[in-house]
Amino acid sequence: MADRLAKLSTEKAVVIFTTSQCSMSHTVESLFSDLAVSAAVHELDNDPRGRDMERELARRLGRSPPVPAVFIGGKLVGSTDRVMSLHLAGKLVPMLKGAGAMWL
Repeated sequence: MADRLAKLSTEKAVVIFTTSQCSMSHTVESLFSDLAVSAAVHELDNDPRGRDMERELARRLGRSPPVPAVFIGGKLVGSTDRVMSLHLAGKLVPMLKGAGAMWL
């Protein structure tokens, strides 16, 4: 399962793993959209191996539920709280530029 996560987490500069019922995922997706970042979004409840990936993400993040789980430049950044903290601290945009997710 780690291999599948690794492959999916690098398909775009920003990848978000979520479930269709996760309200916090909408917040994270909106933030990236407002920043003009096109993220790949994977809804784990619509993936046949989604439960296994969800367990692996929970293990990596040390929390359950693990969604939304955000990868930037192939590296696990964290969930909503971590992404918002980075944004408020002015560190998210440089991270996105470094990963090639935005240019301005």
